[in-house]
Amino acid sequence: MTPRQRRLHDLHRIATHSNLLIQETPMSAFVSWKIRALIEDNAFNHSPDTRPGVMLNGGGCQGKTETICEIIASFEDEWLALYAQNPTAMAGTLDQHAPVAYVRTPVKATPISTCQRILDFFGEPYKGMRQEDLIRTVKNAIYDHGTKALVLDDITRLKLHREADQDVLDLIRELMSLPVTLILVGVGIPRSGLLRDGRKDPRTGQWLFPPVRDRGKSRNDDAPGQTDLRFDLLDLDRFSYDTPSGIAAWAAHLVGIEQQLRLLHGYDGMLSDGAMPEYLFRRTGGIIGLVKKLVQAGCRYAIETGQEHITTDLLDLLALSPDDLPDLDPDAGEIPDIPTAPVAPTRKKSKPRNTVFDDKGVPATGSAG
Repeated sequence: MTPRQRRLHDLHRIATHSNLLIQETPMSAFVSWKIRALIEDNAFNHSPDTRPGVMLNGGGCQGKTETICEIIASFEDEWLALYAQNPTAMAGTLDQHAPVAYVRTPVKATPISTCQRILDFFGEPYKGMRQEDLIRTVKNAIYDHGTKALVLDDITRLKLHREADQDVLDLIRELMSLPVTLILVGVGIPRSGLLRDGRKDPRTGQWLFPPVRDRGKSRNDDAPGQTDLRFDLLDLDRFSYDTPSGIAAWAAHLVGIEQQLRLLHGYDGMLSDGAMPEYLFRRTGGIIGLVKKLVQAGCRYAIETGQEHITTDLLDLLALSPDDLPDLDPDAGEIPDIPTAPVAPTRKKSKPRNTVFDDKGVPATGSAG
């Protein structure tokens, strides 16, 4: 290939590595089954009862968003196969049918900004509306679009130390009166206060919460409030490496990743054999999002240096940092603890093979490709 052809070919490979397929894990399989069952039961329920909701808890970068989006996308496909159009649409009209809706909780959310995020998903206008008008429009939109599941991601951005946070939680409870399954996704939900009712002390103006005790026995030890009674709590755990089944699941996940990689010298077992599985677990703590970031960086480095396969020595040259996770809110605990990278021996980096260098090792003005 010419340098330009090589560059275009490499860009196709980088695009593949930047969009690795979602893989089911033993942890996500259980969560998927539970949430799908709840959505379906609520969707077919025509009684006026309040629909129970679910909270999905897990650490940062553990695949919560990918898992929940995969669940609701699958449900939407099947629901649209049953009902091509909204079965509750007014006769003589054609409402846009949106069986599921996905919204990220705003940072420092208020009822107004939360309603606006929901209406943005549906494409509903809201300019100049007051809070009560926004809430009414959100309710109407959920009805009119036939929405059966509403996901509020990053819900632990509500810390409930502000009055606005408590107001948003009250809004969420009000939405539960609708025929829709509410799914709240966040980091560290049991200790966020969402499962306890915070109340303002009229003398001091401070929000008071029951003390958080050991949640290992029961998350309802703290006199369950209204939210406890309406939401079930599910955990999406990271991989473990302390049991044979955990090690086998980790290796199987790595096999699924390496089969998607487009490295010229890649081979079966590149990530899943020898010392590599334990090395990758040590570097990422079994967190799916960090594995992806590290492997993607390794693939790019392997392509640019011409090595074309991944080794522990190559990965030793790469470090993960919070800067690699720019879309996460550190104040909400969304940034995971990143294991420290090993200290690699000083070595001369290979020059990217698609860049033209002058005799002093400086990239020329026009690089190849």
